[in-house]
Amino acid sequence: MSNNRIVTSPSERVQALSDSFKDVLSLGQKYVDLLDRLAQTKDTKDLLAATIKLTKMDLANAFVNFPPHYKAADYFLIFMDRLLKMHGDTAVNVTENELNHEFEATMASIGNEAIFKFEIDSRGEAAFTEQSQHEPLFYLSLEDKLMQFNNRALVNYFIIYALNQHTDLELRDAVKPLIDFAKYLQQDLDFTIDLGILATANDRRFMLDKPDLPLTVIDRLFVATADEDYMLMNLPRNNGAELILDQGTKLDIAFDPDDYSQEWAFLVEDPDEQVSFFDVLLHYGLVRKWYLADRDSLAVRTDHMEIADDEEAVPDSASLAVDQSDEEAEVTTKKDDSEENDE
Repeated sequence: MSNNRIVTSPSERVQALSDSFKDVLSLGQKYVDLLDRLAQTKDTKDLLAATIKLTKMDLANAFVNFPPHYKAADYFLIFMDRLLKMHGDTAVNVTENELNHEFEATMASIGNEAIFKFEIDSRGEAAFTEQSQHEPLFYLSLEDKLMQFNNRALVNYFIIYALNQHTDLELRDAVKPLIDFAKYLQQDLDFTIDLGILATANDRRFMLDKPDLPLTVIDRLFVATADEDYMLMNLPRNNGAELILDQGTKLDIAFDPDDYSQEWAFLVEDPDEQVSFFDVLLHYGLVRKWYLADRDSLAVRTDHMEIADDEEAVPDSASLAVDQSDEEAEVTTKKDDSEENDE
């Protein structure tokens, strides 16, 4: 029975109230069951399904007010906390703020002054956002099973801001659980992950936001390394330069001479594939100073990930996530020219 229709007689009002209580009792039981699953389940797929349903649940009722309850952003953070804890990862501490009854996260390595929360847009995509500088470090869509780090925010918060308050090792430890969370999403729940400048694979190219690079920018790196122990040399095909760092780590700023577009990119290589471009910026002051001084030219772009349009796709994104359908969504990337770029 709809609670929105106009009722006039006393009996209709009483019946409407009775129906509302029935609806509330039924909805309340579903809500309690989902909360129990969110708090207690040991199955990651069940955890994901319960979280999605909680974020979409509407508890509004014309006659009955539910007791205070959490918001969708809180469920995202509880989901993150539970998935990390399932893997024995305790580097992220999630607690409830007693003043506003919202959940917030802190990182063990950088203390309680840095507060992180999820913020959700109209599409249901959540951004894990540092609250003092308001930097969205990564985006998470539970329904589409996508997670993507924001290169611009990573540089703004960790490289420019937080490095003034913390050591590079403390910040490395702060980023690690975020990377681990991404890996758990991929391993346990088949999420598509884009680590951005946190990726460590030797063949990962970090494309510049601007495809053309003034050669004077590389010249300035040659000047900066003149009195340093690091060696910078031109690549054999005159398509860029290579900086030899320590422990076998190399940083290339180059374009592929066999690619017609000849777009410039960074490439980091190390023997164990453990070093990312983010690590280079974090640990090597020479590279960091050079990069930030010419960030307008050197900014690394973020290719915004989204589900590709496919009119023949049978299941929608919600059924993919909640019901764990065997059908797989096709994932593609496209360049977002507005807000997702590093600069």
